[in-house]
Amino acid sequence: MTATPPTPHSAEDRLAALGLSLPEAARPVASYVPTLIVGEQLWISGQVSATSDGQTVVGRLGDTLTLDAGQAAARLCALNILAQAKAALGTLDAIAQVIRLTGFVNATPDFPDHPKVINGASDLLQSVLGDAGKHTRSAVGVASLPFGFAVEIDAVLAIRG
Repeated sequence: MTATPPTPHSAEDRLAALGLSLPEAARPVASYVPTLIVGEQLWISGQVSATSDGQTVVGRLGDTLTLDAGQAAARLCALNILAQAKAALGTLDAIAQVIRLTGFVNATPDFPDHPKVINGASDLLQSVLGDAGKHTRSAVGVASLPFGFAVEIDAVLAIRG
């Protein structure tokens, strides 16, 4: 009989158990701040499908990108959201709840699977944060995104008091 490995307790342990690491929190590229704490909430500006080492997912769903590529792009956005949260809060364990995600998908007019694309981010957040990763959400198709990115997602998080 094989022993079941212990469940990682912290969000960062769960992230590592998934074989993932956080990129460096991206700096703003225009006139905004990446995060803003208001009361017990952390608001995170739109995070795109890019890593701090220059990997990007650009293109349009329904044209140059597949659903799988779109979901991978959304996972990158979620990792960037977590990187911004850690930079603002010092630890992912300060996240009490992901309240809201708004996902923007660079897609052709006939592409129907915006929610499936943003599931890439939703599923990652729930894997890393457990029940605290469950959230409300919108998934919207758009004609373009900055610099041709495939996906952009912003977030609102509740902070542990």
